[in-house]
Amino acid sequence: MTTLEGRPRTALLVVDVQNGVVEEAHERDAVVANIGRLVTKARHEKVPVVWVQHSDPDLEPGSDGWRIVPELTPGDTEPLVGKTYGDSFEDTELESVLADLGVGRLVVAGAQTDQCIRSTLHGALVRGYDAVLVADAHTTEDQTAWGAPPPAQVIAHTNLYWTYQTAPGRTGGTVGTEDVDFGATS
Repeated sequence: MTTLEGRPRTALLVVDVQNGVVEEAHERDAVVANIGRLVTKARHEKVPVVWVQHSDPDLEPGSDGWRIVPELTPGDTEPLVGKTYGDSFEDTELESVLADLGVGRLVVAGAQTDQCIRSTLHGALVRGYDAVLVADAHTTEDQTAWGAPPPAQVIAHTNLYWTYQTAPGRTGGTVGTEDVDFGATS
């Protein structure tokens, strides 16, 4: 249903699953395991897996905190997009990578729910992509000290509102890891 012409493929977009990002994340191990299952399924179905890796003063390129978690390893031919803003499209090569792959639909997983996941989902939808959030494959840290709800509530609220997200000719939606359907794969 994407509004992007000639882009029938789906890609798995793995956002910021880095040591320093998910180190203290809510249900970290379960979420990383679900992302691992998604990556395995995507590879098995020949669906592109695109990795996004954030950098900033607290996540210096090359540092341990900046590295993708050890449980997940990007494949040699899988694109790795560096970013410095919450929205994975903003001032990055993500759009051109997805265009080259013929991707118009994204299945999104990663961290952090209330920052880069949210920004990337909205960024995808406004750019013409269908964007599905994997409800049990995204997470965030506890930010209650700064007035945010507890992480489980942040995740639940994001799942709730993204379930019904649409735009003209585009869809959002959520799905559990076990129910992901990558759809068009070539």
